Amino acid sequence: MIRKIREGKARRGIYLLPNLFTTASLFTGFFAIVAAIDHRFESAAIAIFIAMLMDGIDGRVARMTHTESDFGAEYDSLSDMISFGIGPALVVYGWALNTMGKLGWLVAFIYTAGAALRLARFNTQVGIADKAYFQGLPSPAAAGIVAGLVWVGETQLASSPLLDNVAMGLTFWAGVLMVSNLRYYSFKTINWKGKVPFVSLLLFVAIIVTISSNPPLMLFGGFVIYSISGIFITLIQMLKNRGEGKLQPATDPEPDQEQNAGP
Repeated sequence: MIRKIREGKARRGIYLLPNLFTTASLFTGFFAIVAAIDHRFESAAIAIFIAMLMDGIDGRVARMTHTESDFGAEYDSLSDMISFGIGPALVVYGWALNTMGKLGWLVAFIYTAGAALRLARFNTQVGIADKAYFQGLPSPAAAGIVAGLVWVGETQLASSPLLDNVAMGLTFWAGVLMVSNLRYYSFKTINWKGKVPFVSLLLFVAIIVTISSNPPLMLFGGFVIYSISGIFITLIQMLKNRGEGKLQPATDPEPDQEQNAGP
């Protein structure tokens, strides 16, 4: 009896390590909102990127330590909604979209709704979707586009009506892509434990050096390119499927079926 009670209590607990990283992601997403309210937009954008890093770590830690749980999955989704849904929308609204009146906050809402729908669809497809690809732009990547633009605008561009229009267009673009059916490479099929050619390590170093040369611009450009890649991946897959359909030979009916085909 005592053993059963203890087992019941253990089941009601939560795994500490992965949920600490999820909490860190939630904290930095909330900090981004607070920083945007205080008009510290550069800090807000950086906080969103830190949230992305924490969000990428928590899932890998859970898989490596075999501490996956339904609680962790739900907690991660709620954290993502704050850090990559509401957070970026409020940051870009305070930075640029508030100058456009009703249209500005409507575009910010479209982004927020897109993130919520994207996360809900992802949760309902766990276990049945192709792990190699995402359906729709992932919410962290969409947040990278919005936060990256704010970071670049704060550090390297002068404020202008044109920049505000670009911010509105990219926010709308990111929100729509999240609920699209475009396919995006997930990077989940990469074997991080396996051996790779030596040149792969050099490529990784080159990527780090490139990002370090100008973090705001390189990160923003990288996420924009990733958002466009889904269009090409989807088109290639459609053409491939169409080609495979044409290559299938037509089967002739059996002789006895031809004889009995008439009225």
